[in-house]
Amino acid sequence: MLFKFKNRSLPCNGRTYVAGILNVTPDSFSDGSRYFSRKNAVRRALELLDDGADIIDIGGESTRPGSDPVETAEEIRRVVPVVCELRKKRPDAVISVDTMKSDVAEESLDAGADIINDVSALRNSHDMGAVIARYGAGVILMHMRGTPKTMQSDLKYRNLIGEINFFLKDAIGRAVEAGINFEKIAVDPGIGFGKSIGQNLQIVSGIRKFRKNRRPVLAGPSRKSFIGQVLGGVPAEERDWGTAGAVAYLAMEKVDFVRVHDVKGIVRMLKVISALRK
Repeated sequence: MLFKFKNRSLPCNGRTYVAGILNVTPDSFSDGSRYFSRKNAVRRALELLDDGADIIDIGGESTRPGSDPVETAEEIRRVVPVVCELRKKRPDAVISVDTMKSDVAEESLDAGADIINDVSALRNSHDMGAVIARYGAGVILMHMRGTPKTMQSDLKYRNLIGEINFFLKDAIGRAVEAGINFEKIAVDPGIGFGKSIGQNLQIVSGIRKFRKNRRPVLAGPSRKSFIGQVLGGVPAEERDWGTAGAVAYLAMEKVDFVRVHDVKGIVRMLKVISALRK
């Protein structure tokens, strides 16, 4: 299986790729405002690449539970200059932009981004699919009920895995209908987005079940609240070891992509897992 984007592709054949998280926001649940300035953001992106990240995922709008949306112009101001400078400094880097807004996506793709990571699965902007298709970009479609502001208000599912898979199948259909090549689509079950601690654990433990969509699967457990709860209520900055435990399990289940903050530690752990497999 291939995950294609623009004129490149990544083979998804058992290896777990690492997407490094870069929050260029003043209110990240994990990083606060540490990388809000362009200088610090680009420096961090280069550090993540040197640590072994396969993808840099840049986000200019917090999607933590209860967060408010950011104006489009402000999100563009935060994200696009970072994409431009990173593309100049590392022409071969794979750059993803985490956005629900088609205008942000278009500006980012024009600046050199390869992939759009849309937590709304093309539902927030009616023309998002057309924009992605026009640039030949890749897209990651994530499961989420409602919006980040409201997503924790309804956590009832009759069949968690089945309902998520149905949602993702429908999202893939929308993407293809909008002109996006099937091989340029990846899916994300949305760990931490409108799920309880038990439901998040069920998603991680059942990650193989999302392969029925015949597309690469991305999982984003990094520093999420369910890990803090499992560890007895530790804050976000103390959840990297718990994240590593979740990622180790996901890698043994051959998930295609993990989205993490601590790239260096996760890359080293995955190298050991790969050696043990061989």
